Amino acid sequence: MPYLLGIDVSTTATKALLIDDRGDVVSVAATEYSYETPHPLWTEQEPALWWEGATQSIRRVLQQSRIRPDEIVGIGLTGQMHGLVLLDEEGEVLRPSILWNDQRTGKQVEDIRNIIGRERLIQITGNDAVTGFTAPKILWVKEHEPEYFERAWHVLLPKDYIRYRLTGEFKTDKAGAAGTLLMDIRQRDWSSEILQALDIPETWMPPTHEGPEVTGVVTEQAARETGLVPGIPVVGGGGDQAAGAVGVGAIREGVVSIVLGTSGVLFATSNEPFIEPEGRLHSFCHAVPGRWHLMGVMLSAAGSLRWYRDTLAPGMDYDSLLNETAHVPAGSDGLLFLPYLTGERTPYPDPLARGAFVGLTVRHTRAHLTRSVLEGVAYGLRDSFLLMQQAGLPAPDQVRVYGGGARSSIWRQILADVLNTEIVTVNTTEGAAYGAALLAGVGAGIWPDVDAACDRTIRITGSTMPDLDNARIYTAYHHRYRELYPALKPTFDHLAEISTQEQIGV
Repeated sequence: MPYLLGIDVSTTATKALLIDDRGDVVSVAATEYSYETPHPLWTEQEPALWWEGATQSIRRVLQQSRIRPDEIVGIGLTGQMHGLVLLDEEGEVLRPSILWNDQRTGKQVEDIRNIIGRERLIQITGNDAVTGFTAPKILWVKEHEPEYFERAWHVLLPKDYIRYRLTGEFKTDKAGAAGTLLMDIRQRDWSSEILQALDIPETWMPPTHEGPEVTGVVTEQAARETGLVPGIPVVGGGGDQAAGAVGVGAIREGVVSIVLGTSGVLFATSNEPFIEPEGRLHSFCHAVPGRWHLMGVMLSAAGSLRWYRDTLAPGMDYDSLLNETAHVPAGSDGLLFLPYLTGERTPYPDPLARGAFVGLTVRHTRAHLTRSVLEGVAYGLRDSFLLMQQAGLPAPDQVRVYGGGARSSIWRQILADVLNTEIVTVNTTEGAAYGAALLAGVGAGIWPDVDAACDRTIRITGSTMPDLDNARIYTAYHHRYRELYPALKPTFDHLAEISTQEQIGV
């Protein structure tokens, strides 16, 4: 029986997932690691951790499954988006990768807007400049670490470093490349205009490939390190959000997905580039050939709940914590939570935005605070939901939810009520790694295309309908929620200024 391997290079672990040609999961293994925060607003990671994680996870799935390595017919790659990996002419890493959630590049974001023009930038790339994207990271290195910039020869994304170690090839996928702010999304390739304007050599950028397209094969060296066999084809794959959408079947117009992971993402597929004029939503190429997607991103979704649990209810399991909220009414008796714990992307691209509880009284219990966190994340996703409708995207036929937070029936009900729409779950729960494996299956000829791969492996397993009374209550509270950021924005900026002065001893 042929098998397919999906590899997901996330911020906290590298996962290897093995499926068979029916789409059934055979084995999963993940190797965890950490990232560094050497200065405020910085997040960095050594690429060697990803390769060590990949080799360990691959060997474990092979051991657990007891299949022969030569039964694997394809490998798909996915992982964290936007991270900058700089290599020299010899293919050696020059510095730690600057990650997607790094916020140091505020000045470079403004430089990009001034050099290219904000409207022209959005017209070409489908996106406004934000600190998380790859392009401002390159400019930061040029300005602050010119010795590395001068030695640079290749720019890769995190998962593409794993591709390089597996195949020896410097290549990337179109979905991931669209998240660099250096791509013409209509042409589905690098923008010479943007690269020349920013003085980034086009020779640094790897060739781009569609998600199911073969980009190379496993080398003998990689086979020795991983336990695989030489010659297994490795496909383009996709950034974690695009591959995750494949993994739950959100590949057609009308099917929207929501990720309740560390970050929260609302993802909608389109058959043509669909650009929000103000750049408040991200417009990227899909991992499905010839398709695009529109995406709203909040940086702290389930991450907000994890922070809350670790800080205010340490040691308590999530089920017990969330079950306490069952008696709390919709709206948490007037308590609102702003989930901007690590800055925000949609609808406010502001690295200085901060979290807040607003409306606290002595009547509020821990259960109220917990429910308000769940509701605050749902309100943030509703912001993206409404932006998509205002941009002209048709109302979805179906919303599929996945990620760690989606396991909670209470949170799914809150989502259904806040969005006033049906929320469904599917049989696949491994997200991006599963989607990467399906893309590998298309590249290996198991399925003729991505549509067929999803149709034959993914099915609906559950449905949550909105409570119309709660939906009306949440509409009113969402109006109040939307007033918080504009009112608190000056305070956030002043707090950041004071904090910075303290850190530098002013």
